[in-house]
Formats: sequence, structure tokens, C-alpha cells
Amino acid sequence: MAVPEKPVLYSYFRSSCSWRVRIALALKKIDYDTFPVHLIKDGGQQFSEEFQTLNPMSQVPALKIDGVTLTQSNIAVLKKVGQETQLTWAQSVIGSGFRALEQVLQSTAGKYCVGNEISMADLCLVPQVANAERFKVDLSPYPIINRINKTLLTMEAFQVSHPSRQPDTPPELRA
Repeated sequence: MAVPEKPVLYSYFRSSCSWRVRIALALKKIDYDTFPVHLIKDGGQQFSEEFQTLNPMSQVPALKIDGVTLTQSNIAVLKKVGQETQLTWAQSVIGSGFRALEQVLQSTAGKYCVGNEISMADLCLVPQVANAERFKVDLSPYPIINRINKTLLTMEAFQVSHPSRQPDTPPELRA
């Protein structure tokens, strides 16, 4: 009987989509190898012929598991917005989403976003709060989001998957 190959995550340290996958793998205690794909260096390593063979969409993350490659991403939107308007656009979009989420969490939150069990919502929340911090969004109007985020960040799965602890994290951004 053949031994299954170890999953490989093609990832960029700062990608919130990649972070969600890293959290899920850590929560499930799935051991995997990381293959860094730098989204800026060399004009974007996701555009290399080698990576496009793996993922013709040229996006991270890409998770190769049991011979199947799963992909998903959202950096294409930031590129479409343009460098000069990214900050104000991101602040507006994240703020709008957080206002709605804070309202929903008033009726769904327990220890986490939906009661007292970790859900997909929690895996999405932590990277999005990090994006909000990166784009200088004022988080003070969102006490439930802040509380849940702080709780989640104390958990090992969220700590080991953090962008500051990835093999491709630049030294100046390491934890």
C-alpha cells in the first residue's frame, strides 16, 4: 500500500487567503510542506511557467494534496484598484464589511464568531483583522471583532500560521 504524499502548500507569507489555509491545516494537525511563492519578487513568481503549470490562475494559495491541487485567492482585486487608491479603497471596503459583521456577531458570537466552537468564520476573521491593521483601519468601533480576534490569536493554530512566522517572511517582519 502506497504511503500518501505529504501535502504541499504554495503560499505567500502575507496572503490572507494562504493564512486561512495554514490555520485550517494547523487546527486539523495536518503536517505539510511549504513552498513559498513571492508575489512581487521577479515580477511575481506566481507567473512563472512552473507555477502556472500547477495553477493556471497564477494565484496563491495552492494546496496540493493527494494528487489534487486546490486553489483560491483575492490579490487580483488589489491590483485592479491600483497602488494610488489601495489604502482608501481597502479602508472603505473593510470598514463596510466590519460594520456589518459586528452587527451579525451581536447575535451569533460566543467565545468565537459562531458560538463556542471554531468555524470557518474564525479562520477568515483573523487574517481580515490583520489586513485591517495593515491598511490602518480604525478597529475601535468593533469590540466583538476585537475580542474574538484576541482570543483566537492566543491559540497555537493561529500563532504558528501567522504571516510573521512563515519561512518566506522577510527578516524585518518576523516575530
